[in-house]
Amino acid sequence: MTDFLFKRMALIGIGLLGSSISLAARQKGLVEHVAVHTRSAATLGRAEELGLGDSYHQDMAESVKDADFVVVCTPVGVCEAVAKAIAPHLKEGAIVTDVGSVKMSIIRQMQPHLPSHVHFVPGHPIAGTEESGPDAGFAELFINRWCILTPPEGTDEAAVEKVRTFWSTVGSNVELMDAHHHDNVLAITSHLPHLIAYNIVGTASDLEMVTNSEVIKYSAGGFRDFTRIAASDPTMWRDVFLHNKEAALEMLGRFTEDLTALQRAIRWGDGDALFELFSRTRSIRRSIIDAGQEIAASDFGRHLTDGETHAPAMSSDDHEYTGS
Repeated sequence: MTDFLFKRMALIGIGLLGSSISLAARQKGLVEHVAVHTRSAATLGRAEELGLGDSYHQDMAESVKDADFVVVCTPVGVCEAVAKAIAPHLKEGAIVTDVGSVKMSIIRQMQPHLPSHVHFVPGHPIAGTEESGPDAGFAELFINRWCILTPPEGTDEAAVEKVRTFWSTVGSNVELMDAHHHDNVLAITSHLPHLIAYNIVGTASDLEMVTNSEVIKYSAGGFRDFTRIAASDPTMWRDVFLHNKEAALEMLGRFTEDLTALQRAIRWGDGDALFELFSRTRSIRRSIIDAGQEIAASDFGRHLTDGETHAPAMSSDDHEYTGS
């Protein structure tokens, strides 16, 4: 492929998502030059050892110079600082996007500082693992995963279409969505489950009647899966809850009310209520499999034999956001 979608792509942050974007974009021939920025000299050196870019920069301004596509792969909480730092150095017509799992806050942080001669197309690839850092990336991360774009009103349609083409070419299913709606949807599908996982694992570690060795030794499937989610990047998730607190608190309130009702059913021995709930929620698992967001292999595909289809990467929103 000689006609590149972008001549120069700048990656601000080279964690799981940044490294995977680089690998996928180069595999598909979407970019001619990949400029990698991260503050950490050690991380930048490791990215160079892995061949994740064509140029490597600790200076953010240098990384975005002449870039026609800038992808911000940093924790949500530093997006405003990033926008301020890169704004004076962005060339006319450049497209700026991001990978954050909170969109309203990122738009509020970044849009006011970006010059009018660039196009801002916020994005959220819903893909990740509990791993982080440049070594964690792989080109197939985005295959059959969703990527949601939340362009503000008035965004150039051609710019949106180029970002859509980028994500669809690396394998994602792309959808456009209002930023506020995105934050509410992700609060229940991603943010609240992570909060619950962190809390359950934290509670288990605090129980005086259960030693650490017993928690590890007798981990059943449910607890084990919670520990996978709870292993996600703490900086990234701290920022998610600080920057999507309204939606997260609303969903947490709904969850607390439902949990109280469940507690009451257990206390009063209401087996019918328990059975009705468990039967109703069981169908959600089948719907997720039918939608192609998981596979039906037993034990979540952990023991797949050679030749079977591997389970897709589970979203932990890296997830993935650590830039150094």
